[in-house]
Amino acid sequence: MNITLDDIARRAGVSRATASRVINNHPHVNPAVRERVWQAIRETNYQPNLPARSLASRRSQVIGIIIPQPIHTLFADPYFPLLIEGIAHVCNERQFSIMLDLATTTDSDPYRHLGRRGFLEGAIVASAVEDQFLLQWLAQETIPVVSVGRITSLQAIPYVDVNNRYGARMLVEHLLSQGYRRIATITGPMNIVAGRDRFAGYSDALHAAGLPVLPELVVEGNFSEQSGFTAMQTLLRLVPIPDAVFAASDMMALGALKALRAAGLSVPGDIGLAGFDDIPLAAAMTPALTTVRQPIGELGQTAAQLLLDRLATDSLAPVTQRVMLPTELVIRDSCVRQH
Repeated sequence: MNITLDDIARRAGVSRATASRVINNHPHVNPAVRERVWQAIRETNYQPNLPARSLASRRSQVIGIIIPQPIHTLFADPYFPLLIEGIAHVCNERQFSIMLDLATTTDSDPYRHLGRRGFLEGAIVASAVEDQFLLQWLAQETIPVVSVGRITSLQAIPYVDVNNRYGARMLVEHLLSQGYRRIATITGPMNIVAGRDRFAGYSDALHAAGLPVLPELVVEGNFSEQSGFTAMQTLLRLVPIPDAVFAASDMMALGALKALRAAGLSVPGDIGLAGFDDIPLAAAMTPALTTVRQPIGELGQTAAQLLLDRLATDSLAPVTQRVMLPTELVIRDSCVRQH
């Protein structure tokens, strides 16, 4: 049996016109009425005729997810699938489709081709490098944009983020409480705000404990497993080696762990190790990884909600929205100090 819009309207106890306004995200609908219509849609698994709706409303019901990172990074790092899953969850509920654009071209400007995506109603950008190309694209873009991670040089862009600085400080303070003092860090890329913020949190904790930030104990990575492996090899050439390492992502911590094992060192017996993200792999590592949990799926859901709510107002007026989600210290076995 084919469910029609009239069936949805009768089930929700509203007119056909009201049901249509809800499905098309019209802003002037009572929230309780809107929820009744969506409940009827969920219960009947109603699938609107998207091409017909697009023709009638001149709206595509498509948003872009723009991740200017190499394709292998997207599929190797569990962070991105969890983020995209969160975005997709909200878009599916609100009858929007998504288009994934990695913005990886051989051009110096990875955003140049995005201007041709005229059918996008809005875009979510994640893990963007703050460079002249990003800023130029955002300054010229006419569709609403929401960022996962704040963009410090363009405060008008709505964003959802976590308190990376506080989360990193909390973790390093835990390492200090365990008796570690020569604590190194493998940072994220310093041209991404999360990389800078997590390094700032590391520095805050050391300064509060009266310890200096030693340049030789700071090695930059790019959040990938391979960069963690290479950075750990660099740290192991120091004399003496660090007694603990804070990697600014769990994937870099995994790479660091592999480098330590290759060098015949044990965790936490010879050196403590901690990460950031709490991806599913963190709890499955041996030893289980102490880390900072950020709600990755919720980041995606919140970004999608911000964007779709903006589209529902049918306005291009500047709207600045900033949402900060909490982080949580997750203590496991990888940095239990051996006395």
